Amino acid sequence: MKKRFSAVLLIVMLMTLVTNVVGCGADKAQATADKKEPTVDKKGILVVSFGTSYADTRKVTIEACENKIAASFQDYEVRRAFTSNIIRKKLQERDNIQIDSFEEALTKMKEDGFTEVVVQPLHIIPGEEYSEKIIEPAAQFQDSFKKLVIGRPILTNIEDYKIAAEALKVQMPELKKDQAVVFMGHGTHHPANACYSCLQLVLNDTYDNVFVGTVEGYPTLDNIIPQLKEAGVKEVTLMPYMLVAGDHANNDMAGDEEDSWKTILKKEGFTVKTYIHGLGENPEYQNIYVQHVQDCIEGNPMGLSEE
Repeated sequence: MKKRFSAVLLIVMLMTLVTNVVGCGADKAQATADKKEPTVDKKGILVVSFGTSYADTRKVTIEACENKIAASFQDYEVRRAFTSNIIRKKLQERDNIQIDSFEEALTKMKEDGFTEVVVQPLHIIPGEEYSEKIIEPAAQFQDSFKKLVIGRPILTNIEDYKIAAEALKVQMPELKKDQAVVFMGHGTHHPANACYSCLQLVLNDTYDNVFVGTVEGYPTLDNIIPQLKEAGVKEVTLMPYMLVAGDHANNDMAGDEEDSWKTILKKEGFTVKTYIHGLGENPEYQNIYVQHVQDCIEGNPMGLSEE
């Protein structure tokens, strides 16, 4: 009987000891959990551009815009993506430079634990590159982050046009009556090509003898030449209305080939000057991109007035 009582007592003591040990461990685990810092959102800005294979202009345009954005939003990590498959492939094969596509960049940000992402395009108009390579693929990432906001290109709402026209004053020469500036836009088959005509109307409110044409859309240089002659223009300064001064600016606009804008205008009797600097070099255009990011952060990505 005594032996049976001793055995039961021993079992009770062992169970009490185990319970105390487990309970102590649980208390320590709970205490550790209570001391954990609250979860902090990891915020990022993905700056997306068409891209360029010209290293010099990439540094003073795309990189300059990225750096301006990074300096303006120091709580955010800034990353890069190019929408042009051709440019990315060329940089990889020629320079061993790897640039993410839009989808690749967002996938990496998801894997790296970002919770809030602002996507800011450096595109000029909301055309094919913007709609098909940013807006459409972004839909598959809506559930990947707590917050995913897409910013707008330079020319979106009417206030954007006015701001963009005003920002050109930084680079615009003082024009005499017989002088003009002709901007070369890219142009597109996308309905957003109408942005160039809208920009022309806004420029007419601000400047005299400033014209916008396109390489691959409307209006073309052929549409502009009669207007130049009617205005009595003798000297034309050509400027790219593009983020970077790449192939179009150096060859289609300012090249010596028979079909370049410079050559065509010279044959038409104009004196021609060239300004081979992309809009990304213009500090006021850099500020526009910064403001578009700010609009996204404030929950107003379209930059619409409250009035």
